[in-house]
Amino acid sequence: MKIIGITGGIGAGKSSVLNYIQKNYNARVIMADQVAHMLEEPGQSCYYSIVEEFGSNILNADMTINRQRLAHIVFEDEKKRLKLNAIVHPKVKEYIVGEIKREREKGKLSFFIIEAALLLEDRYDLICDEVWYIYAHADIRRQRLKMARGYSDDKIDYIMKSQLTEEDFRKKCTVVIDNNSKEYDTQIQIDEALREEH
Repeated sequence: MKIIGITGGIGAGKSSVLNYIQKNYNARVIMADQVAHMLEEPGQSCYYSIVEEFGSNILNADMTINRQRLAHIVFEDEKKRLKLNAIVHPKVKEYIVGEIKREREKGKLSFFIIEAALLLEDRYDLICDEVWYIYAHADIRRQRLKMARGYSDDKIDYIMKSQLTEEDFRKKCTVVIDNNSKEYDTQIQIDEALREEH
């Protein structure tokens, strides 16, 4: 089982790459964001630490964490954002490492795919056999984010500034998938990158 990390700037089209791999290969895809959401549910490993740190005013009536309220707090305060990351990220990584171990024991998969926005910053490269950078021009990414998510230019600027530069991604990743044009072109690149193992 080969472990592949997938990263890239926001709006680069990581989701379409993951969907294609999941549909066409014997692979399990795990997204760090989804794991984080699960671990922030009541009774899960991050929940109480987050409530203790940020207070009960971040809770909904049903005691679940109001993600928008929490996002608003950490967006405005870098120290608080780092505190939240320090609570959540190690637990997410621990969970993913556990899942890799479980899948290895089962021995049924060809690929285990990890997608994380902070894949390199959180040193997932140490547990991956390969790290892929999904690349798209900044203006294409901006267009996608406005259309698909309704993001404002300010929000896009803020997120893009907080992410690694293209140069950093290219330096640290073993495979670059160019996702600027048609889906078909991207899929050919994915097939080529996975063919030798398939």
